[in-house]
Amino acid sequence: MNKQWLLAERPSGLFTKENFELKQVIMPQLEDEQFLVKVIYLSIDPTQRMWAQMDTYLPAVAKGEVMRSLGMGVVVRSRNPAFKEGDVVQGMTGWQTHTVTDGRGFSLVPWKSGLPLDSYMGPLGMTGITAYFGLMDIGKPEKGETLLVSAAAGAVGSIVCQIGKIKGMRVVGLAGTDDKCKWLADELDVDEAINYRDANAYKKLQEACPKGVDVFFDNVGGKMLDMALGLINVGARIPLCGYISEYASSKPGPGVHNLAALISKRARIEGFLVLDYVHQSRDALGELGKWVMDGRIKYRMDIAEGFDELPLIANKLFTGENTGKLLLKVSEPPE
Repeated sequence: MNKQWLLAERPSGLFTKENFELKQVIMPQLEDEQFLVKVIYLSIDPTQRMWAQMDTYLPAVAKGEVMRSLGMGVVVRSRNPAFKEGDVVQGMTGWQTHTVTDGRGFSLVPWKSGLPLDSYMGPLGMTGITAYFGLMDIGKPEKGETLLVSAAAGAVGSIVCQIGKIKGMRVVGLAGTDDKCKWLADELDVDEAINYRDANAYKKLQEACPKGVDVFFDNVGGKMLDMALGLINVGARIPLCGYISEYASSKPGPGVHNLAALISKRARIEGFLVLDYVHQSRDALGELGKWVMDGRIKYRMDIAEGFDELPLIANKLFTGENTGKLLLKVSEPPE
């Protein structure tokens, strides 16, 4: 039997269980070139909230369909010569415990590399690729420059901070709790970590960036983008990775008022998708893998359990309850 979360209605605000239908179905018989995957981990990402609501860079998930999600699992039966039983694979599994696929969009995971399996859904997966190309290709970091990162304790932001340090930048991180700021400063060696909920956050940000901001890696938008625009230097680069401040909002937030700074500072803001860089991922993963092995990139996996609570677990991304990469553990990894 396969347990699935199907989209029942478009969400407004945070996810509720009523937005979905939890269903059990019998797995179909495999056809030629297909294989059956038992899901180990589901990636919980902010973009899933948008997929459930509207067309974005992908069509919205249709009502009655399995909620879209990247996942990792083990092949338990196969009629596809490229994927054998026991292989660990990664691809769009959706919010379900099993999936049948012909392999399109799936890749093998080198799970016997000596690195933890979950790292391939964090710094050595789409998370790491997003951080790497967003900073390196759009941010174009230079030694001695100041890098400001919003959602710095999140999955992507925490990797961006560390790549910035590797590249010799002064790194300032914005996070939503004092504990997250402590983690950034003590474990990730971020030069300054500021709680954006602090009443004096902007003053502290000015003090932390005495020479202004050269690169602002933004995962949040809204108020934080506005604050950063007030501090950017001439020629600043702003990779726009996400806009999580409004993903789960039932109404639009206040607008960004400092956009004119892009003119006076001759600065550039550019949105991007990790899908733009998939064809270059091998280059990024080579460097990221070396940095992880050398201990120059550290990471935290927030691994939740409880498949029947999945919609509510996903809300941790929007309430600030998680640190690092959020995964749902569906079954035990292979030994």
